[in-house]
Amino acid sequence: MALMITDDCINCDVCEPECPNDAIYMGPEIYEIDPHKCTECVGHYTEPQCQQVCPVSCIPFNPEWRETPEQLQAKYEVLQKKPEQ
Repeated sequence: MALMITDDCINCDVCEPECPNDAIYMGPEIYEIDPHKCTECVGHYTEPQCQQVCPVSCIPFNPEWRETPEQLQAKYEVLQKKPEQ
């Protein structure tokens, strides 16, 4: 699953720089996570870094975006590929 940020977000800015995939961005009112870029930190860390630093625990798994560990690893590998010049 990708992660999501709930309305409990206090816009503290600590999650965005922790995301190795640049999946976290400021939405209209609170931070949001792009599920196409979120790998739950698979390939980078053993646990999602945004969840680790969030002071209000507002970053649960997104039940609408289910992915297996293998799918998350494949997404990580695609995101890490550099475009050919």
